[in-house]
Amino acid sequence: MNVENLVKKAVEDGAGILRLAPTWVPRDFLTPGGRLKLAPQDLYALGVHRGGIDERWLASTTHADNPGAPEDEGLSYVIVDGENGEKRKVLLKDAISELGEVLLGKDVMRKYGGWTVLTKFFDNASPIPHHLHQMEKHARLVGQASKPEAYYFPVQLNVIEGRFPYTFFGLNPGTTKEDVKRCLQRWNEGDNGILYLSRAYRLKPGTGWLIPAGILHAPGTLVTYEVQKASDVFAMFQSMLEGRPVSWELLVKNVPEEHRDDLDYIVDMIDWEANVDPEFERHHYLEPRFTENPEETRKNGYEQKWIVYGAEEFSAKELTVFPKSTVTIRDEAAYGLVVIQGHGRIGRFTVEAPTMIRYGELTNDELFVTVEAAKDGVTIINESNRENLVILKHFGPSNPSAPKSLR
Repeated sequence: MNVENLVKKAVEDGAGILRLAPTWVPRDFLTPGGRLKLAPQDLYALGVHRGGIDERWLASTTHADNPGAPEDEGLSYVIVDGENGEKRKVLLKDAISELGEVLLGKDVMRKYGGWTVLTKFFDNASPIPHHLHQMEKHARLVGQASKPEAYYFPVQLNVIEGRFPYTFFGLNPGTTKEDVKRCLQRWNEGDNGILYLSRAYRLKPGTGWLIPAGILHAPGTLVTYEVQKASDVFAMFQSMLEGRPVSWELLVKNVPEEHRDDLDYIVDMIDWEANVDPEFERHHYLEPRFTENPEETRKNGYEQKWIVYGAEEFSAKELTVFPKSTVTIRDEAAYGLVVIQGHGRIGRFTVEAPTMIRYGELTNDELFVTVEAAKDGVTIINESNRENLVILKHFGPSNPSAPKSLR
């Protein structure tokens, strides 16, 4: 059966909802925190030379730009039930290439050409080095897309916050290009001191941040639900992390060859106005915002909040269905979803938040909802009589109901 027929079968079997397999991604310059429910013995399932698995990518059509990565690293698979209980799979990327108008809608395919959002969980035992994702003008020069992104810190995954629940954002007001250039010139002398030019913010579970491309940031040790434009472009500006050197290659991997020793070019990748903004928190901090009157929705068995908003490229919601409740939720665009608490049913699928996952094992916590199913309404049943069913929903740029500003 070819890709088109497999996808048609999956759409028909799921009444417009697709089941996705977990997608695990290692990072060789980071240390996994062990809170993504991947079995401890599988944290280095790809070998220590590839690094520990500290990320799970959700509804992804983006290849992970890792050294030595196979062609499908970072890409999500749709699971299709075959005869005699066999499971077949097809890349979500290929499914959208073949039947994008069915999955995302004609308008989305014509305007954006596909699913242009990348969502992930990341979990690190240590902070990530201070880095940025290139703005469009710089990313385009290396054949990449820019990557604005947003963070949300689910309370369910952050009972243990890790040893550094703070994130450095931006640069202190008054910082100059020469200040940053001096840090880069000291790259091979040990700690280059870039964090002395920045400020750390205490991270609060149940809230988030919106970080456009070009802004320096060093994420802390909370488990993070990250929604971003589909890209894996970055530049590290910190030379040492907890006594371990960071390769210069990680600063210049997405810099044109002729500019890899050009400090003027490298510091110009920074969005200076945004980084030295004296009201940075006011312009980037996200508090959840109810999508509807919560007093009314609670009577109907649920509450729903915008947890990522204010960006044109993506948005996200957190849906909580109360015990023994059945609800039908409508949305205006296709979306991916992941269950982070409880168990029940979403459409025709049994769903549950897993306790432990072996590498390569299928789960019942991740789905993709096509545009027509979203508009028609998805029926969700919380089968527990005690525990909430909590679902995170990630949307691309095609959701007209998403709030357009932070205030």
